Amino acid sequence: MQLAYRKYGEGQPLLILHGLFGQSDNWNTLAKRFGEQGFEVYTIDQRNHGLSPHSDDFTYEAMADDIQEFIEAHNLKNPILLGHSMGGKTAMFFALKYDGVLDKLIVADMSPRAYEPHHDAVLDALNAVDFSKINTRKEAEAVLSQYIDDFGTKQFLLKNIYWEDNAEGKMNWRFNLPVITKKYNEILVAVPNKTSNVNTLFLKGEKSNYITDIDLPEIEKRFPNYKLQTIANAGHWVHAEQPESFFNDVISFIK
Repeated sequence: MQLAYRKYGEGQPLLILHGLFGQSDNWNTLAKRFGEQGFEVYTIDQRNHGLSPHSDDFTYEAMADDIQEFIEAHNLKNPILLGHSMGGKTAMFFALKYDGVLDKLIVADMSPRAYEPHHDAVLDALNAVDFSKINTRKEAEAVLSQYIDDFGTKQFLLKNIYWEDNAEGKMNWRFNLPVITKKYNEILVAVPNKTSNVNTLFLKGEKSNYITDIDLPEIEKRFPNYKLQTIANAGHWVHAEQPESFFNDVISFIK
């Protein structure tokens, strides 16, 4: 699958993977800064997200294969892989399946364990937006507000609305909502019980419960060559809430 991407800077390849309902655009500002530090940065739209193709196959196995295909297609040597949330899981799956390919691995606020379903309100909200009746972002936001209180979450989701280039000329979501809704449980699964010695950094948001002390033995089993850093005053969106700390932690690790 040919994934859509943006590219910044020159140097050692650094691939960045967004989370669920995200897209490569979410990382533009940080990507430019990494590019200025001597890295060739690729922000990638994962399948069923952003400008990348839609597919009924929505598993980490498939998404890890997409990244291997991307690395081969672009002839990337010694790449570093950074993933947030769902992107962090993809990155872990990739590192374990294609051991020896990566120079370094960075996982932002995600552990290897299986998670309980926790996007019900978001999925209900997204599926309640009927684009046959709605044709402004404001109307879409009003529907989302019936299900979601958090302003930041709503704005993040609304960024995915675009005008379809077709005869009807209606709005739609960039992500493949029907498949994400149907295959949602696929992205809650645990990372395989394998081991990779890749040099790994886990970044945890201080206020987030995505990585807890209970997860550390599972992390160590799979990635024995890891270190964990906590980003103060950050929840799950570590890179968006504390971009300066996030940038500094990543740069000191990859340099």
